[in-house]
Amino acid sequence: MSLDISAVLSGWDFQPDDLQVRLIAGDDGRDRIQMRVDLGVLQMECEGRPDGRRPHDAESLLDFHEERRRRAVESGEDFTLDASECAALMREGLQYYHRYLSAFHLQLYDMVARDTERNLRLFAFVSRHAARNRDKIEFDQYRPYVTMMLTRALALKEIGRDDAKAALDRVDEGIRRIREFLVEYRQGEREAECSELNFLLRWRADLHRERPVDPLERLEDQLRDAVSRESYEEAARLRDEIAQLRAGEPSEHRGPG
Repeated sequence: MSLDISAVLSGWDFQPDDLQVRLIAGDDGRDRIQMRVDLGVLQMECEGRPDGRRPHDAESLLDFHEERRRRAVESGEDFTLDASECAALMREGLQYYHRYLSAFHLQLYDMVARDTERNLRLFAFVSRHAARNRDKIEFDQYRPYVTMMLTRALALKEIGRDDAKAALDRVDEGIRRIREFLVEYRQGEREAECSELNFLLRWRADLHRERPVDPLERLEDQLRDAVSRESYEEAARLRDEIAQLRAGEPSEHRGPG
């Protein structure tokens, strides 16, 4: 069997300004993701660790260290991650980053959600147990970006189901979590400098503007406007229509009086 990968690269020229990924069927029938890079191709498994390895017979290094911590707690022992262990966990986290970025491009939003949630779990674990504070910061600095990617995947899934309200709820949750991060690091007054937060805020405004308006919501908006204008007869009529709509009755447009 030839080890030359020229046939794999043939017709798939590298474009430095584009993310080039594809989903392929492996020789064993399992799907894999390929990412074109300047000197070749990265190939990733769709399940488990992207490189297909099982370090220490665990699904990932993160799983291995989580089990180590569990045993240490049961034994009443201290548990910390040294610098070399953190470096290995960072390399592993980068594999999941490549996969969820590729999956997002392929619109595999369940995979994106799974892998971003996994990396957020990694950041929390290292922040809690790393011996050096610099390692904690090195991981946790990526939390806003990964939270944004998770939010986008979850919201796009809801949009695919034509549930605009659920999509907005997902975006609101992502906005809340990034704001909590900024407050945690005493950066709450610097929201305008957080690109991930500002992306979600702009996207939320677009989604809110484009969403189908629920008839009840439209009437409630009209009622608030009528009250603000002190148009009490119109407000009374709108209250009747809202009550009838909530009761499942047909709305009757009555004149004032």
